[in-house]
Amino acid sequence: MAAAERETLLDLLAVEPQFTAERPGQVLIGDKNYFGREFEQQLTELDIRLLRPARKGETQRAGSQLFKPLRQVIESINETFKGQLDLERHRGRTPGGVAVRVLQRILALTAAIWHNDHTGQPVMCALTAYDH
Repeated sequence: MAAAERETLLDLLAVEPQFTAERPGQVLIGDKNYFGREFEQQLTELDIRLLRPARKGETQRAGSQLFKPLRQVIESINETFKGQLDLERHRGRTPGGVAVRVLQRILALTAAIWHNDHTGQPVMCALTAYDH
């Protein structure tokens, strides 16, 4: 399955060249299954820098110290989204109402993430105030 994920990424980048053309020098964060000399060479040719954990037997890769805290942030955001955007609990009565409630929650979550990232608070801003 990991090879299919790599091929899918390369196919996506091939059919949507604006992804790389409009944003040169992007950093792609992937898991340890995004590997392979040819695969990584193709990303380099597209001006994409790959950050991923080292596989068994590999030397430590640049940026590896960021993976654990970054993964925790991503999992926290995903878990919050799952709870906040649950389609069974959105309380919107029309398609427009659902869209507004989803967008409100995304905006509130974005604001909380920005706050946590920019204020240097010792305790992260809780998202429970945005769960209604």
